Amino acid sequence: MTDRTGIETNDMHKSALRRSIPDLTDHSEIADEASILDANVTPPRPYLLLTPGPLTTSSTVKEAMLRDWCTWDSDYNGLVQSIRARLVRLATDTPEGYTAVLMQGSGTFSVESVIGTAVPRDGKLLVLTNGAYGNRIAQIARVYGIALSVLDFGETSPVSPQAVEQRLRDEPDITHVAVVHCETTTGMLNPVAETAAAVKQRGKVLIVDAMSSFGGIPLDVHALGIDYLISSANKCIQGVPGFGFVIARTGELERCDGQARSLSLDLYDQWATMEAGGGKWRFTSPTHVVRAFDQALRELELEGGPAARHHRYSQNQQLLTQGMQQLGFCALLPKQSQSPFITAFHYPASERFSFEQLYARLKSAGFVIYPGKISTADTFRIGNIGEVYRQDICTLLQVMEEQLFW
Repeated sequence: MTDRTGIETNDMHKSALRRSIPDLTDHSEIADEASILDANVTPPRPYLLLTPGPLTTSSTVKEAMLRDWCTWDSDYNGLVQSIRARLVRLATDTPEGYTAVLMQGSGTFSVESVIGTAVPRDGKLLVLTNGAYGNRIAQIARVYGIALSVLDFGETSPVSPQAVEQRLRDEPDITHVAVVHCETTTGMLNPVAETAAAVKQRGKVLIVDAMSSFGGIPLDVHALGIDYLISSANKCIQGVPGFGFVIARTGELERCDGQARSLSLDLYDQWATMEAGGGKWRFTSPTHVVRAFDQALRELELEGGPAARHHRYSQNQQLLTQGMQQLGFCALLPKQSQSPFITAFHYPASERFSFEQLYARLKSAGFVIYPGKISTADTFRIGNIGEVYRQDICTLLQVMEEQLFW
């Protein structure tokens, strides 16, 4: 895909995206989507979201939500089945033996559905943590009364596969291991391949929270030995909030019948219902969000898949950090640990600096950034996923230079 130089997509790209939206009904009483799209009903964007999600989406993703859907209808259920199959193909070149389950709610709902369903009553979970989202997994386990071991690497150090190996030797009763691929507390990208190798060498079930990475970086769940991969509609696939999804090894999921500690977050039952019902959800599904996600998947394919999106995100992040450094901002993490999705920056060494004031000024200029989330340093974060391109980062840096009020 040709790199764009404006915040909005160019006309050629808009045309291609609109052609990618299929017309799934011939009912004359319903306006076809082409006429809806030509009506230019999408309101102007007030600002660009430079956050880890929800994020700025394309006009065509938003416009895909302009049709209502019946959850019992075969067209809608067929759409769900198509999404499930495409997610598995995105996750591995060896799709046999894997399945995808969609789960209502935010990404944390999907994480909780895995923890509460996959770990049996006599199981023990090892959580590898270096930020808020690893800590949240441990909190979920505690709420459910799951036997728990926590290996905490601190907020600015990546997971150590060697330490994981040692903990698994020291505690052989561990049955499951959970790790966050990209810890957006800091922007840390944990070494998932090396960690997976350590876990699978000991024969443990591996759960990967790939909330902020899946779709934005190439990975293969089969090659890595991942048993459960969890992500969300409103991250690197660039959909809108409303549901998450789990890509699971089918054999592992089949063992979970009756294990769930929650009714609504029973991952096994959600999967079994979708399998038996041809895409039917157990409870009311977020139909408009699912339709937008289908469009987002099409746009990911048009862009060139996760490898192409990873390239764009990486270019955005490199440009961002270089420009911020020239303006006097220091990144929190070393380059080798930094993900291409979100970057944490130290506050400048000035008593006059105020994040709240910077935030307000940038928002007025059309950009929304994120506050920091760690306890050991004063930081703020800037994301570069979603419909964000090189010119957007250049414009942000120009605005930032104009706002050096401290």
